[in-house]
Order: sequence, then structure tokens, then C-alpha cells
Amino acid sequence: MPYNSVVVGGNKLTVTIGNLKFGPGHPFLIIAGPCVIESWEVLHNTAQALKDISRELGFSLVFKSSFDKANRTSIDSFRGPGLMEGLQMLADIKRNLGLELLSDVHETHQCLAAGEVLDVLQIPAFLCRQTDLIIAAAKTGKAVNIKKGQFVAPHDMKNSVRKVIDSGNNNVFLTERGTTFGYNNLVVDFRSIPMMQELGYPVVFDATHSVQLPGGGGTVSSGQRQYVPTLAKAAIAAGCDGMFMEVHPNPDEAKSDGANQVPITHVKELITQCLKIRQLIQTLPEINLPAQGKCTPVSAQ
Repeated sequence: MPYNSVVVGGNKLTVTIGNLKFGPGHPFLIIAGPCVIESWEVLHNTAQALKDISRELGFSLVFKSSFDKANRTSIDSFRGPGLMEGLQMLADIKRNLGLELLSDVHETHQCLAAGEVLDVLQIPAFLCRQTDLIIAAAKTGKAVNIKKGQFVAPHDMKNSVRKVIDSGNNNVFLTERGTTFGYNNLVVDFRSIPMMQELGYPVVFDATHSVQLPGGGGTVSSGQRQYVPTLAKAAIAAGCDGMFMEVHPNPDEAKSDGANQVPITHVKELITQCLKIRQLIQTLPEINLPAQGKCTPVSAQ
């Protein structure tokens, strides 16, 4: 596929994720689950709760949990069970609950095994320019979610998208997760959602990592969980195609990213509000203001 086909004027393509269709004309997508696989109990109970909520509210669900969190603040941080054990646990979730699955890959050698189990291979934000990793993920034939790096301009994500489609895989989407704003802080520029949508692929908003304070706890990352609803609702109003959120039965005891995970008891309420806002937005006509230099002057009377 030629490079110019990356930019298709905002006509978002449909992405296939297992048995789900994601994009225009399809149910809203929620990617949710614990940050990292901690135990079978936490994994299964969270997945079951999310499945029940998705059935009640009518959104498409992709269950997320990482088998390995390689980009930890400290060498002593909990990373998860590892590739093979983690994939086996996720395969059991798929077999028992019938959910589509997403997890991070950090190295090229992980992609083949991950592609046998996962429906989406996620490229972490820090690795969004890592060419060999993106190509290896793309060549599995599974959907690829590339998180926009905290250091990358939205329009420059076209280069990462091209690495996927030039590898023969059109099932790609992007995730906004905030931009570095000084030390230990992130800020969300909601212009990035329509900017990345102009590349022609769906854009997801990561509502929980966007409130993360990277390294803000000294040997761990901190976060401001209380602002998740504000950013999530703003992203819906900005027109995102899906929502990513990490959830946990007891975030204060989570082994990774607890400070920005959503308690499972609050997930239904949060998603309900987001879906109501989306329903309203879809009834409103789009306002297309002319870019600078393209305004039609008002004739003098």
C-alpha cells in the first residue's frame, strides 16, 4: 500500500478485532482490565464484571491485562507472570468468557506467541517508533494498537501507521494517552483526537494513563485518579472512537498503576455517562470551520 494512502481525509476504516468490528457504524469500543496480571482471581473476577457491564450497556469490550510490564519505574517493580504463563492465563479467560483480548508486547520475539492468543497486540507509548517491533506485531495479522508516545506530535503518528500497513496489515488504530508536560506530569491536548483521525484509522482515548504522574512516586509512578471522569467525558465530546481504561477491584492494593486505575465499582457509572454523551454528540451536526486564510468575507451592504 502506498504511503499516500495513510492520509485518507478522515474517512475512518473499520478495524476487525476477533469477532468485533470497530469503527463507524459499529458499537462503541471499551478496552478495559487490570494494568498487569496479578493473580487468576483478580484477572477472572474483573473480566467477568466487565463482561456483565458490557452486556447490560451494549458496548463492545476488549479485555486488557499485561503479561509483562517492562517499562517500570524501578527494577524492583512487579512486572507480571511473564510471556508464557501470562498468555496461558489470558487464553483461559478467552476460553471461559469468550472475550477479545489485548496485551502489550515489548520485544519482537514476543509477537508470534502473543498473536496466537491475543486479538490486539499493543505497542506501548515508549516504543511507538520501534520499527522492528511494530512490523513483527503487524505480521501476526492481528489488530495493532499503537499508543502515541508522550513525546510524539499527533500528526507524526502517520509514520508508525505506515509501518503497519506497509507490512500488509490494515487493522491498526491509535491511542492518545497524554503528552509530557514538564517533569512527572502529562497533559492531554484533545486536538490530537481529530488530528490522528485524519490519518484514516480509529482513535482511542486512554482515560487512566492520561492522569498518570510518571515516576511521580519516586520509585513508582503516581496518578490522579479523580480526574479520569473529566478527561473521559471530554474525549467523548471530542469524538474519540473508543475508550481505554485500566480497572481493578481494589486499586489502592494494585501491583502496578494503582493510583490511576478505576475501581470496578465505579466503571458502570462512568461508562454510562460516556455513552450518554456520545449519543448526544452523534445527534448534533458537525461544525466545519474554515482553516486560516479560507474564510469567505462578508460582503459590505
